[in-house]
Amino acid sequence: MAISYREGNGDDDAMLSEINTTPLVDVMLVLLIIFLITIPVINTSVAVRLPRALNQLRQSAPDTVVISVDARGGVYWFDARLADAQSLQQHLQQVALQSPQPEVHIRGDARTDYEPVARVLHACQQAGIARIGFVTEPPANTAETLRARL
Repeated sequence: MAISYREGNGDDDAMLSEINTTPLVDVMLVLLIIFLITIPVINTSVAVRLPRALNQLRQSAPDTVVISVDARGGVYWFDARLADAQSLQQHLQQVALQSPQPEVHIRGDARTDYEPVARVLHACQQAGIARIGFVTEPPANTAETLRARL
């Protein structure tokens, strides 16, 4: 804000006060530009339609390793329950040394949390497993199959 004084004979009525609005307009224009840029980003990040894909039926090879995670988070090597993460890591390291390296299939129960499956994935990554797949069930009927394709 600026106040300008008239030089003159010292009369108090001669004082003029003016407000410089240029900085206020500059700030408002900058805020307007920021809002115009950020609002479309917020709107497009909310409405997302993800692609859908059908599972491809594949026959598993005889040397494929199957790791299962039950609803309570228990980890199984084929049909044998593993006591801890150390035993899973040891089994995976032995598999990683084989040439050619077999594929690892993870069977996660639909009712389990994400954490036990993520721990199995992390163990596979640490052991150096190159090929990991998830075992799922196909849709129950053809109507679900058609909806999944859309």
